Amino acid sequence: MHFSTLPDQRAAGAPDAPAIRDDAGTLTNADLLLRVERVAAALADRGVGQGDVVAVLLSNRVELILTLLAAWRIGAVVTPINPVLGPAEARYQVEDAASKLVVTEAARDDLGAPALTLSEIGDGGGPVSAAIEGSATDLALLIYTSGTTGNPKGVMLTHANLDAMTSSFIEWFEMDAADHSLLVLPLFHANGIVLGTLSPLRAGGQVTIAGRFARDRFFDDVERHRPTYFSAVPAIYAMLSSLPDEVQPDTSSLRFAVCGAAPMPAEAIRRFEDRFGITLVEGYGLSETTTASTINPLRGARKPGTVGLPLPGQQVAIVDEAGALVPAGESGEVVIAGPVVMSGYLGRPEETAKTIVDGWLHTGDVGRFDEDGYLQIVDRIKDMIIRGGENIYPKEIENALYSHADVHEAAVVGGADDVLGEVPIAFVVLREGSDAGADELAAHVAGILAPYKRPARIDVVAGIPKNPVGKIDKPALRRTLHESA
Repeated sequence: MHFSTLPDQRAAGAPDAPAIRDDAGTLTNADLLLRVERVAAALADRGVGQGDVVAVLLSNRVELILTLLAAWRIGAVVTPINPVLGPAEARYQVEDAASKLVVTEAARDDLGAPALTLSEIGDGGGPVSAAIEGSATDLALLIYTSGTTGNPKGVMLTHANLDAMTSSFIEWFEMDAADHSLLVLPLFHANGIVLGTLSPLRAGGQVTIAGRFARDRFFDDVERHRPTYFSAVPAIYAMLSSLPDEVQPDTSSLRFAVCGAAPMPAEAIRRFEDRFGITLVEGYGLSETTTASTINPLRGARKPGTVGLPLPGQQVAIVDEAGALVPAGESGEVVIAGPVVMSGYLGRPEETAKTIVDGWLHTGDVGRFDEDGYLQIVDRIKDMIIRGGENIYPKEIENALYSHADVHEAAVVGGADDVLGEVPIAFVVLREGSDAGADELAAHVAGILAPYKRPARIDVVAGIPKNPVGKIDKPALRRTLHESA
C-alpha cells in the first residue's frame, strides 16, 4: 500500500465517520480529505514535488498529520523534528535531510530552509485533484535517531515498510473500525506515527491527539473520548501509577495499552494493571524496524518482564559474535529480518552495511528467548541511555562537555531513576588549575543540548577509570553508580 490514497479510501467508505481530533476540534473522513488536499496544494505551490523532503517542526496537533498525509499525496517525503530541539540541532536535521521547506507554527529564518507556517497551510491554492500513483518502494519517512558518534542519522522508511508494520499491528491487535487510539506519544517518533495514528486510520478507526502528556489530565481524556487503546513509555506509566489513591477512573473502553521504548519492570506492569484494570502489553522495536518487532499477545500467555513474541511477518533471532544462531536460553545479539527493516541510513552506506548484514538488522541489543519463545532484553551493547522513552547517546553529551575550555576528560553513563528509568550522569576531570564547578558546566551544556539530553548530575572527579588499553572504563563507572545507589 502507498499511503497517498488513505484519506480518499476513508472518505469513500464512510465520509461522515470521525477520523481525527485534537483540542481544536474533530475532522470527519470527508473533512480529512478536504484538509489534506488543501495542505497538498500549499506544499505544491511552494515547489514541493515527488521525492522532495518536507521537514515538520510542530508539536502534536492535527496539522502535523495533515502535513504528513499531504506530502505523501504529492509523492514527497516527511522528516518530523522534535520541537524541543535547539535551533542548531533542528537545522542539522533540516540540512542533512536536504529538506525543501520546514512546516512550522510561526515564521522562522534560522532552520536552513524556507518556513511554511500553519496560517499559510490553511490558505492552500486549491484542492489537488488526485493522489499520485506511487510505488511501495517510495521513501515515506526520515526518522532521525542518534548514533554512537553523537551525530543523528536519518532512518529511511518506505511505504512498503509502513504497509508491513501497520498490517502487522492490525492483525496482532485485531483492529477494526471500532478502534480508537488516544495519542500521547510524540509524533516525531515512529511509534506515534505508525502505531498511534496510521494503524487505526488504516483499520477504519479514529485517532484523538491528547497533546502534551499531563498526568492529571490523562484519565479525564480517557473518560471523555472513550479510546480503545493507547501506547506509552515506562515513565508515563510510572507517573500514572503515582496518582492519588482516590483517583479511580473509568477505563472500561480500553481494550489494551502498549509499553515500549525502554524496559518496564514486571512488578510495575502488574501494579498498573491491578490498579486501573487495563491490559498492558510490553513490546520491543526500533526506528530501524518501523516501530516494533515483538509484543506480548492479547490472547494467550502474557509474560511481564519479557517483550513478547515476534510479530507477524518478522523474523527475530539471537546470534553470537560470529553471527551464528545460539540455542534458546542463551544470550546474544538480537537481529531482525522482514519487510519492516529500513532501507538504510540516509547518506551513510557504510553504517547501513554494518547494521544490515545479509538481510538481518543488527540491533546492538543483547537478548535471549525463553523456553516458550518469548524474548527477554538482557542488556544493550551500545551505550545508549533511554530517558523516559527518549534515546540519548553519551557521546553527544561528552562532546558538549569537551567544548568547555576547562574540561580535560568527560564520560557519561546511565544512572537509575524511579520515574524516567535512566538519566545521564556525567563524570568530568578538569584541566589543572581550573576552578570550574558543576553549575558552570551545566550552564555550558544547557546552551548546546536540548533539555532532555542534559545530564541529571555532573560529578567533578580527580580521575576517570581506564581499562588495560587506556580507554575509559564505562562499566566501572556504572558499577560505581550502582554501589552508591
